[in-house]
Amino acid sequence: MEQKRVELANGMHLDVVDEGPLDAPVLIFLHGFPESHRTWRHQIAHFSDRYRCIAPDQRGYRGSSKPQEVEAYTPDKLIGDIFLLADALNVAKFTIVGHDWGGAIAWGVALGGQHMRVERAVIANAPHPAIFGKLLYTHPGQREASQYIRGFRDTANDALMKDQGLTGLLLKEVKWDRPEAMEPEEREALLRDWQNRDATFGMINYYRASPMVVPTMDEPFELPADYSPPRLPKLTIPTLVIWAMDDLALPPENLEGLDEIIDPLTIVQVPDCGHFVPWEAPDQVNAAMEAFLQS
Repeated sequence: MEQKRVELANGMHLDVVDEGPLDAPVLIFLHGFPESHRTWRHQIAHFSDRYRCIAPDQRGYRGSSKPQEVEAYTPDKLIGDIFLLADALNVAKFTIVGHDWGGAIAWGVALGGQHMRVERAVIANAPHPAIFGKLLYTHPGQREASQYIRGFRDTANDALMKDQGLTGLLLKEVKWDRPEAMEPEEREALLRDWQNRDATFGMINYYRASPMVVPTMDEPFELPADYSPPRLPKLTIPTLVIWAMDDLALPPENLEGLDEIIDPLTIVQVPDCGHFVPWEAPDQVNAAMEAFLQS
């Protein structure tokens, strides 16, 4: 997919796929860690005849701007990039689509721009912050699956990343990767991307700048007395949540309680599929999105 360079009003430069009719309804696709715009290759191919499909490599990734300081990756800046990207491309309103970290950003974009700029939201295997924060304290499976985040935040791993790029850190800390599920040529392209040292630290800074708390496994499995949930509004735009049920990083308990904080809500479960549902189960994702967007 051809990309173009887009300068944002905050000085960031993003490499962006922009395919489909310019006057069509807009879908903005946000990839997660540790991928790129190509997370959405099957969806862009499917929808770009009827929708304007915009998919950036977000800050810190591939050829896009890669500031090295941790504070450049706080959630407000990552969310702000998406609104500024829409401004730069003269997009007034759009549907936000996100997976993994892109889904986390999409939650923020939807909550902050609902009804004004954001018409609909599609989230794939990205937990709502209000639910995820509680599960990290109370759910042993979620806490255990998230221990890699503590490793990503550990600056003792910086030497390893400088020496081996992102690949070295993933081999040490990650237990949920399934390389056999990806096409070999796509995997080889990712491995090349992961050798960029500036991108390595840019990607890891998403975790280091995040306010999420990941307790150790020997801490009590209960909410602490001083726990304060994030103060978030109810999401009241049409929202589709697609969830791969065999995700080793994010168990399906992340779906529980969504109906209390999102209305209207549609949930589509994808069985026998791992975390990277946009390309592990593209037909199911396309079908779910098609039905949702047409409703």
